[in-house]
Amino acid sequence: MLRQELDRERQRRIELEQKVQEVLKARTEEQAMQQPPKGPPPVSNGADRRSQGLCSRVQKWFYEKFGEYVEDFRFQPEESTVETEEPLSARRLTENMRRLKRGAKPVTSFVKNLSALSDWYSVYTSAIAFTVYMNAVWHGWAIPMFLFLAILRLSLNYLIARGWRIQWSIVPEVSEAVEPPKEDLTVSEKFQLVLDVAQKAQNLFGKMADILEKIKNLFMWVQPEITQKLYVALWAAFLTSCFFPYRLVGLALGLYAGIKFFLIDFIFKRCPRLRAKYDTPYIIWKSLPTDPQLKERSSTAVSRRLQTTSSRSYVSSTPTGLSKDEDTGRFHGTKKGNFHEIFNLTENERPLAVCENGWRCCLINRDRKMPTDYIRNGVLYVTENYLCFESSKSGSSKRNKVIKLVDITDIQKYKVLSVLPGSGMGIAVSTPSTQKPLVFGAMVHRDEAFETISGQYMKITAAAASGSDS
Repeated sequence: MLRQELDRERQRRIELEQKVQEVLKARTEEQAMQQPPKGPPPVSNGADRRSQGLCSRVQKWFYEKFGEYVEDFRFQPEESTVETEEPLSARRLTENMRRLKRGAKPVTSFVKNLSALSDWYSVYTSAIAFTVYMNAVWHGWAIPMFLFLAILRLSLNYLIARGWRIQWSIVPEVSEAVEPPKEDLTVSEKFQLVLDVAQKAQNLFGKMADILEKIKNLFMWVQPEITQKLYVALWAAFLTSCFFPYRLVGLALGLYAGIKFFLIDFIFKRCPRLRAKYDTPYIIWKSLPTDPQLKERSSTAVSRRLQTTSSRSYVSSTPTGLSKDEDTGRFHGTKKGNFHEIFNLTENERPLAVCENGWRCCLINRDRKMPTDYIRNGVLYVTENYLCFESSKSGSSKRNKVIKLVDITDIQKYKVLSVLPGSGMGIAVSTPSTQKPLVFGAMVHRDEAFETISGQYMKITAAAASGSDS
């Protein structure tokens, strides 16, 4: 690094010397041009002498004023600097996540205030804002109104920076308690800290990737029936802008935006069924697929074809004297015994056809602090009503885990660590009895397991909802 710095400084010195020599040479040439010749003076009138003197003075003045700027336009190769990367640290990672949260706080508070206006959190504030906005749009003062609000916000920020206590927010701000960082952390606490921060970063990046992929798929005609609506809308907007005056177009757009933001969205948020049926932008955005969803759809279609062909071949190869119950009963046993005895379930609870042999995974219970209880290796099964995890360690059945599908509150895809089998892919399951979601990680067939669990969960919840309605 020192040798590179010396070479760089030597190159700069050479370039400066060249510049100085060029300036001196230009000045000597200019002085030579200004000096009269030693021979007999040519016969000329006073007007020529005055014009030559004026040109030389203008040239000199121009060089003195703009010579430095002309020198700056010379091409110089850009210096490539290599930034040093910091080593991975759990404390540094946590601090960066907190900095990101603090930096995004103004944006999130602004979005919350807009949502509160649309939700009529404060009836008087929303009514005043709706009246002012509609009057401003009707009289053509929408842009000055927004500029005045920006100036007002900067003025308030100036007073707040000077020490004034001013709170201009519709939603009251709730100060979150910040835990002081611990100096001495155990290995399990460091691992838990890295997992929590990695989960937050994963969810944040996942949401950003979903938004970008949906926008890309909208413009790339992935679903032609959705992109066709955008195509027709753009043509309608283009023709409207060509044949109608801009004042009329702006008035129509402003009135529609105000009615949509203050009235229509309020009704749709209060009536989800109406929103799912009549809110066109919401329907289009929800129906846009992401890249993982497209891959899952293609893989699901292929797996269904394979299952159809395999089931046909299996039925043709089944002995005639073997009944269906006897044939399927062969798979409903684990390495330690019968399935229903291992998990203390009824005999009719059997694994689904997709997971007859189960999915190998590791159960990560983040509510436990002991390393032996934190991670367990085993096999995951799905029945019609339960999610069953069988621990691979020999011992009592207390290490096994049985979760009712009805008790599950949330199911999400989860990536623990890329060094684990299956690239660290897993499934996070939330229940009322656990503070943090249970993670079934290191699953090679994560997508297949997620499709099966979520499908059976939707089936059970729909059946329970229909039973309660009846």
